[in-house]
Amino acid sequence: MDFLYYLFVVLGFFAVVLFLEGVFLTWNAYKGPEKTRIAKRLQAISAGGSRGQGATLAKQRLLAQTPELQKLLLSIPRIHLLDRLLLQSGLNLSVAAFLGITLILTAFGVVVAIFLALPTILLIIFAIAAGALPLIYILSAKSKRMTAIENQLPDALDLMGRAMRAGHAFPSALRMVGNEMSEPIASEFRTVFEEINYGISTQEALTNLGRRVPSTDLSYFVIAVLIQHETGGNLSELLGNISTIIRERLKLMGTIRVLSAEGKLSAWILTLLPFVLGVTLQTVNPGFLNVLWTDPMGIKMTITALCMMVLGIFAMSRIIKIRV
Repeated sequence: MDFLYYLFVVLGFFAVVLFLEGVFLTWNAYKGPEKTRIAKRLQAISAGGSRGQGATLAKQRLLAQTPELQKLLLSIPRIHLLDRLLLQSGLNLSVAAFLGITLILTAFGVVVAIFLALPTILLIIFAIAAGALPLIYILSAKSKRMTAIENQLPDALDLMGRAMRAGHAFPSALRMVGNEMSEPIASEFRTVFEEINYGISTQEALTNLGRRVPSTDLSYFVIAVLIQHETGGNLSELLGNISTIIRERLKLMGTIRVLSAEGKLSAWILTLLPFVLGVTLQTVNPGFLNVLWTDPMGIKMTITALCMMVLGIFAMSRIIKIRV
């Protein structure tokens, strides 16, 4: 009896150990550091829009976890543009997850509109507005990330210029930016270095960088380096000049943002105030605004007001948007 008891304990111990090891190996195969690094690498190549040596790897990028959903998403035209947008935002979100969140919020908007007893037109508008929230959030995250890269770019170019004056080659200077600078610019330059290191041409790697980071300042750097590779010249001095130009441009843009901040705040308040007030009145007194969509004159007034609001929003956007 004692022998069977101890044998059972030993076998149970080994069973638990093997089970835990199996769970760990399964997790490491799908969510481990190496798997995550490869997935990010393939996503960067995919978002770069590779058409040459990196195209084979780009085709292996997964848009979803299941093969069936992956096949369905790949059948959607220009789905990789959405994948590139998600990468540019810097969020750890796949295309399938983004579409799923969008559908859930759209359904939630429909439920809320039904609960508020809104008419069909407002129900559709409410559902579209709720479904657009993830896209608005992604675009906002992309804008913040692009702004951060533009602010880091002058320091990165200065670092590359000093490294090249010290005798380093151009790929080594890229690697120094990837190792020494902070995110998000470090990962972008590290991706360029890895592409060049693995055999992709410098022109294609820099072109992919320009696709992943749609920034005017970064395009100056890409175009200047590509021209220098064709014609020759002092690249370190060229990078220093570009860094100075970008710093002066960012300083001017900062001044413009300060001067236009009041106009932007007024535009947001004037745009959102009618909708917030309408939802509040409909919640407090559900029948108070029914005349706007039940009476023919109310419908005409609503359409006229919406058209005038669109024109006002367009006019305010043109006033506060100053191109540099």
